[in-house]
Amino acid sequence: MPKQTLEVLPQSFTIHSLDGDSDIPAEVLKSPLFFLGKTQDELSIVVPDSVSIDSLESDENWKALELIGPLHLSMVGIMAQIGAVLAKAKVSIFVVSTFETDFFLVKENKLNDAQKALVKAGYSVRGMVS
Repeated sequence: MPKQTLEVLPQSFTIHSLDGDSDIPAEVLKSPLFFLGKTQDELSIVVPDSVSIDSLESDENWKALELIGPLHLSMVGIMAQIGAVLAKAKVSIFVVSTFETDFFLVKENKLNDAQKALVKAGYSVRGMVS
């Protein structure tokens, strides 16, 4: 029986960095999928590549593997286990979470390696790209 199931989202993503006192760009709020992280020093935004943002720095060409949920907040070790599988395969990750699930972002050029490693470790991956 497979472990959890992950699904490769069809769009590619960009991770943006803005000043901590920046407003959230209106284009972000219009996007059907986005993630925000804010500290005193930085506002980080993850959006599909199709959303254009004027940022200090950006890193493009990320693909998202959505951990199919919902997952209960009391579940322990899922992110660590998947992270360990991907680390062993030498795949860097950028993780974002919602109340119900996690998204593992990997660079597009490492997506195939990530998928193979996850399947080998007993995970199911939907929407696999070759």
